[in-house]
Amino acid sequence: MKVVFLKDVKGKGKKGEVKNVADGYAQNFLIKNGYAAEANAQALSQLEGQKNLEAKNAAAELAEAKALKEKLEALTVELKAKSGEGGRLFGSVSTKQIADALQKTHGIKIDKRKMTLSDGIRALGFTNVPVKLHHEVSAALKVHVTEE
Repeated sequence: MKVVFLKDVKGKGKKGEVKNVADGYAQNFLIKNGYAAEANAQALSQLEGQKNLEAKNAAAELAEAKALKEKLEALTVELKAKSGEGGRLFGSVSTKQIADALQKTHGIKIDKRKMTLSDGIRALGFTNVPVKLHHEVSAALKVHVTEE
């Protein structure tokens, strides 16, 4: 019997796949427990509609990420920190502080985990912080650390 999987079933199929399985297994387990539906015209058209909707949402998300990239690369985040001689900071500037300053001054909310800064900023001046906005889009955010 051909079925359309509605949920992932370990060892049998993933959500959205159409596969042939034994009649008894399909009737008594998959369909009864809501893991799959019989692969008729209605189920197949519903599956196609879901795939189209997901593709549309993914395209909108990608476009939104590209627009945000343009916005971020035009900005400079200004931060003040205490520093000693030679421009070395007492402590460091973390991604949390950068995200908070970006939210406060420019109204753009970005999760601190999306900023891929290996170590905190420990010196005065300009630093480019890479920000992963989407699995295909990343931007470079300018951060200017000045003396307090």
